[in-house]
Amino acid sequence: MKKLHKLLLTSYIGPFLLTFFIALFILVMQFLWKYIDEMVGKGLEWYVIAELLIYASANLIPLALPMAVLLSSIMTFGNLGESYELVAMKSAGLSLIRIMKPLIIFTVFLSISAFFFSNHVWPKANLKFASLLYDIRHKKPAIDIQPGIFYRNIEGYVIRVGSKEKDGKTLYDVMIFDHVNTTENNKILYAEKGVMSFAGNDEYLELKLYNGYSYNEIRNKEALKNRNYPLMRTHFKEQIIRFDLTGFKLKRSNQELFKNNYQMLNLAQLERQMDTLKIQKQTIGKELLEKHSLKLNYFK
Repeated sequence: MKKLHKLLLTSYIGPFLLTFFIALFILVMQFLWKYIDEMVGKGLEWYVIAELLIYASANLIPLALPMAVLLSSIMTFGNLGESYELVAMKSAGLSLIRIMKPLIIFTVFLSISAFFFSNHVWPKANLKFASLLYDIRHKKPAIDIQPGIFYRNIEGYVIRVGSKEKDGKTLYDVMIFDHVNTTENNKILYAEKGVMSFAGNDEYLELKLYNGYSYNEIRNKEALKNRNYPLMRTHFKEQIIRFDLTGFKLKRSNQELFKNNYQMLNLAQLERQMDTLKIQKQTIGKELLEKHSLKLNYFK
């Protein structure tokens, strides 16, 4: 390698890597700004967010590369022109094409690598990204019981608390409406105090209630017939209620559901899809032509 080529490549690689990562960072921040509302309040683990950002970064590489090539080229030749190195090269009899030759070769190899990346890596990353983003969008928000607000995200229950300690676990004036077996308020629990805790690897929410009452409206056959429902009130000093939180976990959907989208296909798969669509088009055209011919023969 000539010293001139080595000088140009070393002057170009640094700005190229710098501008590439800056452009990629800006695009990832734009992605976060766009989808932040769908991730906040879901109680996502850090590794889930990291996985989503890795897939998003892989999808944004084809956008960051052209910007990096453009900006690094401007910076490299701008620095050469500012220090009169470009003038010295031209005065030595070197043409601009010859000066740019190593960078042109580097850009050609970079373009070929970008093509293989977009054809093989990008569809797979896009498939995983779309699947994970779909799962995050459909995940229930994390437990967030606020004072004076009816909390309805736990299936079969409605919870209301009067006040809440700063620790986020101690509750006062707790009311629980049990709708597991009916949509009506036939069973209500009230407690002066409650303490929340998680159990079973965060799969259950345990609510320990203190000094309260359980109101249960009994609806047997006789009560339904007479429309006279007896009310049973039970006092308790301490009671533990467990809520199933498995529905709050992030459920991974089957990636096979998204694989036929055109953004998840490489070049060979797209060509097969085009051939399939052409065959379907010809088949539908023949069927329509046959139906049209039958109608014309009927009126003759």
